[in-house]
Amino acid sequence: MQLHEWTQDPKQAIILQKQLASRVEKNDRLPDKINFVAGVDIGFEKQGEDTITRAVIVVLNYPTLQVVDYALHREPTRMPYIPGLLSFREVPAAIAAYQKLKQQPDLLMVDGQGIAHPRRLGVASHLGLWLDKPTLGVAKKRLCGKHPELPPQKGSHVPLEDKGEIIGTVLRSKDNINPLYLSIGHRISLQTACNWVNACLTKYKLPEPTRQADRLASRRVPEEQIFKEWQIL
Repeated sequence: MQLHEWTQDPKQAIILQKQLASRVEKNDRLPDKINFVAGVDIGFEKQGEDTITRAVIVVLNYPTLQVVDYALHREPTRMPYIPGLLSFREVPAAIAAYQKLKQQPDLLMVDGQGIAHPRRLGVASHLGLWLDKPTLGVAKKRLCGKHPELPPQKGSHVPLEDKGEIIGTVLRSKDNINPLYLSIGHRISLQTACNWVNACLTKYKLPEPTRQADRLASRRVPEEQIFKEWQIL
């Protein structure tokens, strides 16, 4: 069943965001055992024009963090870039990619914001509501809010606050590199979201699910090389 009709009208999109934000679940409602964690990344082809939206979902086994399934969906970009409304531009393609998966994930890590958003409905929250799945946001940049100075050591973390509300956690995932901005997507608490990101960190800045999704979405590495590494031909 559809959550709502998609719109390209910014005013209508903002109204929908405000309505949907109240439906985000900020407590844990996850399966008793997490066997599969997915990374979600949405990018755009034809740099400078962004005429094609490219959504990738990569499913990893937990705890081995081996890739077991992936889906890539391409479709014409539906909406121009409007700050704060990225989910209306990106989520439809992510939903289509999800529908192509053979192995359904128990938890989705989304490259983007969850409730760490001015209207508390970033791409991770919007996607989680649409799929009714536990999601969390793993963003590389801050969209809103403020936080104390973060120590340079790996594992350092501080709260991200906006208007008196804690909306996320700022995490240093490697020594002396820019931090990650973690937030609730849907059906998960902030502490549990942070625990899962830490559980999926290896030697890289990004947790393995979103790192693998980013590799395929960004096209920096030839697809054939990635599939060979994943042993998916």
